[in-house]
Amino acid sequence: QVQLVESGGGLVQAGGSLRLSCAASGRTFSSATMSWFSSATMGWFRQAPGKERAFVAAIKWSGGSTYYADSVKGRFTISRDNAKNMVNLQMNSLKPEDTAVYYCAAGLLAPSRSIVAGSRGYDYWGQGTQVTVSS
Repeated sequence: QVQLVESGGGLVQAGGSLRLSCAASGRTFSSATMSWFSSATMGWFRQAPGKERAFVAAIKWSGGSTYYADSVKGRFTISRDNAKNMVNLQMNSLKPEDTAVYYCAAGLLAPSRSIVAGSRGYDYWGQGTQVTVSS
């Protein structure tokens, strides 16, 4: 069973920065879980009030290929820390329209932007962390 826990959300002024983290399945992995993660894609999605969940960024756990939504390209950076079983989302130059609940997700997806940007392909989701950007 894979569990994802997000952290790092909060309130920040426009132009500021936040770093979100997603911790996967506690401290130790079974061999089966580690094998699964070696092929997994980790994604970040966000959902603003009254809007559908939207793709933000994704990264291949093993190879580091990254994908970004056009709205965050150049401002957000997704990275992974395999030793800590974590995926991070560094968010700079934040805008009020970045306000949303941010979710971490994991799934076995083909390395295509159109595929990793679709939420239906992800098998596991975190509970979300609130990011609020004030103007």
